[in-house]
Amino acid sequence: MTQSRPLTRLDQAQLDNVVRRHEMFRNARMGGSRATLSFFDLSGLNLTGRDLAHADFVGSSLRGANLAGARLDCAAMFACDLRQANLENASLVKTDLRGACLRGAVLIGANMFESDLRDGTLAETDRAGNLKFVQVDTQPTEASGADLSGANLTNARLSGAMAIHTDFTDAVMRGCKLVRATMRGANFSGSNLEGADLSGADLRGACLRGAVLTGASMTMAETAGADMEDMLTDQPVGRPASSLGRPLDELARDHMAWVGSAGAEGTKLDLSGFDLRGSLASLDSMCLTMVKGIGTIFYGMNLTGIQLQAAQLEDSDFRTCKLKDADLRGVNLKRAKLNNADMSGVNLRPLMIDDKRAMRSDLEGAKLRYVNLNGACLRGVSFAGADLSFATLLGADMNKTDFRHAKLFGARVERDALRTANLEGAAGLKI
Repeated sequence: MTQSRPLTRLDQAQLDNVVRRHEMFRNARMGGSRATLSFFDLSGLNLTGRDLAHADFVGSSLRGANLAGARLDCAAMFACDLRQANLENASLVKTDLRGACLRGAVLIGANMFESDLRDGTLAETDRAGNLKFVQVDTQPTEASGADLSGANLTNARLSGAMAIHTDFTDAVMRGCKLVRATMRGANFSGSNLEGADLSGADLRGACLRGAVLTGASMTMAETAGADMEDMLTDQPVGRPASSLGRPLDELARDHMAWVGSAGAEGTKLDLSGFDLRGSLASLDSMCLTMVKGIGTIFYGMNLTGIQLQAAQLEDSDFRTCKLKDADLRGVNLKRAKLNNADMSGVNLRPLMIDDKRAMRSDLEGAKLRYVNLNGACLRGVSFAGADLSFATLLGADMNKTDFRHAKLFGARVERDALRTANLEGAAGLKI
């Protein structure tokens, strides 16, 4: 038996009262009570930044609602209507979104770790104890046309979901379950699908350009017409590290001897075009001053405290690398991929050659989405035309830093740090 169930409409004042009591409940205060908002019409209402973790929204309509920055961890949102809702930077950790409709919703930067977006059907019992199915707009979870760019979908379950023309650009989808998901025309550009299960998924016409699919399963997946250019898989990109001839740590020691002797001993290291994944678990604290590595794959490596002064590393891939406290003075990282890298505390100030000459660090056109640059020295660095969307630059020294025509959407920056920076043509910066 299937029947429609009418929704009870709440206005903003009534909803605010329910949320206030829920937040009291969350803080173990007297008079608080859990928000039970099942089968309510909350469309168009404002829940920005509110704490609704563990709340019950089963079968409710939140169409066009503003939930930006809201905390919805472990909330029951089974069969919810979230069409055109704003969930930007919301926390949806382990949220039950089975059978929900996210068509056209904005989930940019949302944290959906281990959320459940599988298909689902809503049922309940009537007074006589008979089971009845409640009519909703869609049976499978639908996210068609939704914007999940940069969202954290690690270990999320989307098996059987429908996400046609959905934007997953730069999303973190490690271990995501996408078995038999319908994702025709979806955009996975730069997304991290490491260890994801895409068995039987419909990816016809999807864009997987620059996506990471190491350890992913794509058994019986349909990929006709999909764009797979620059995709990172378990197969080496370019020359494998095994073709270097000698272990990388030995070559690095020879390079350090070359640097220390001003070229009299050892050999300069040229890593251009090599895929170094698996060659070493770590290159941390190594001295690779003036190393050449154009188009080199460093993806996921531990480079903590590495010395790369005056290194030529344009077009290289440093995504998810640990570069904390690295010395990058005078480095050339033009057009490099540094999305989600930890660059906290790095030194990128100009490298002094003598009393009158200095070599500035160049990251022109680099991709630094979601990069961590907290406490970094960015004095005099060129980020012209770079993409620093959703980067964190708290406590960074940005004296004379060049951000001309850079993208800074969602970036976290301190107002005072920008006083001496060049922001000509920079887009999207909000203090």
